Amino acid sequence: MARLRLKLDLGGTRGDEAWRALTHFEPLKSAAFGPQFGMGGECRHTAAEPHPKGEWCGALITLETPLLAQYAMSHYLEQPRVLDADVE
Repeated sequence: MARLRLKLDLGGTRGDEAWRALTHFEPLKSAAFGPQFGMGGECRHTAAEPHPKGEWCGALITLETPLLAQYAMSHYLEQPRVLDADVE
């Protein structure tokens, strides 16, 4: 299994809107999003307010092979909310 870590820009979105807006790479094995995968500081606003500019959160994508992870990295980096991607 290969893992791809993403860093998503949350600025101006609410909740997990940035995560849900991604077009995911198929065939992925699993995909997860949340502060357990890294975040740019503590969320200090109410759930009804948008995330401030500069706020980010991490995600983890699991794929079958390292080659698929490389293709997935290119796929995700083309999307506007993806700040960074790294294959583990």
